[in-house]
Amino acid sequence: MWSVSEWVSNGHLPTAEVVQELVAEAHLRFAPVLDGQVADYIPALAAAHSGHFGLCVSTCGGALFEAGEARESFSIQSISKPFLFALICQAIGEEEAREKLGVNSTGLPFNSVLAVERSGEGLSNPMVNAGAIAATSLAPGASSEEKWAFIQDGFSRFAGRRLEIDERVFDSELATNRRNAGLATLLSDHDRIWWDPDEATELYTRQCSLSVTAADLAVMAATLANGGRQPVTGEQVIEAIHCQHVLAVMVTAGLYETSGDWLYATGLPGKSGVAGGMITVAPGKGGLATYSPPLDEAGNSVRGQLTARFLSERLGLNLFASRAEGSR
Repeated sequence: MWSVSEWVSNGHLPTAEVVQELVAEAHLRFAPVLDGQVADYIPALAAAHSGHFGLCVSTCGGALFEAGEARESFSIQSISKPFLFALICQAIGEEEAREKLGVNSTGLPFNSVLAVERSGEGLSNPMVNAGAIAATSLAPGASSEEKWAFIQDGFSRFAGRRLEIDERVFDSELATNRRNAGLATLLSDHDRIWWDPDEATELYTRQCSLSVTAADLAVMAATLANGGRQPVTGEQVIEAIHCQHVLAVMVTAGLYETSGDWLYATGLPGKSGVAGGMITVAPGKGGLATYSPPLDEAGNSVRGQLTARFLSERLGLNLFASRAEGSR
């Protein structure tokens, strides 16, 4: 068994002035984009303002650079998935988490039943709904209340402040949750859920209804970029080893069936949510978060994707970009 290397591939962002200038430029450049549709299959999300657009970059040192509605509250939705997976890896170990949840990309939409059935073992990955519901069922606790306390506390530690449920969104999602309930039942049929399926679905719905801002998400993303240490509070939320596994699954499945296009364009781990949020993680450098409700057909924020691609290029974030030795 190899020992852990002391060497890591950290870099740094440009100066604060350059970062703020590029953040402001991104907002100015993409605010006029009118493509995409606000999600309407959850009634509470359909009321979102299509013109809202906020972005925030957090460095691993805790500096924040914002533009637009970076402090506008919205529900975290599927952006909860990588943080839940991180907490489960911390609780039960990354190898057991991989064995129980799977980590391979499905190449299918986020709520696909076929993805579960096709694997033969009920496995998918923690970035799609089935895998995230299974991950929720693994939260430590002898009751749903104890499991929820673990989840809410963990997410709040990532954010550096107490996160609360948007009750309006929660009630709206519960009323339209048949697909996720069906996925939980299917997981139970495959012995791939470790708590009551209905209660696990309800817990998953609760975590998706947590209210955040782009500034919150930027700091949460920066925690994953910073070896699990929260850049503002300084708390070690999870061990560094779990960050690399979470980011690996984000790379392959964070944007579902369009993850390949995303990686080709940005070269970074990312995760989207149907309320319009999106995070991008630059390991060793920081996190980017955007909020813009209009989505493409795959359920990913249109302005969020444009912003991530622009800032990845202009801030030098792409993990696969390099220059020939000796060139300037």
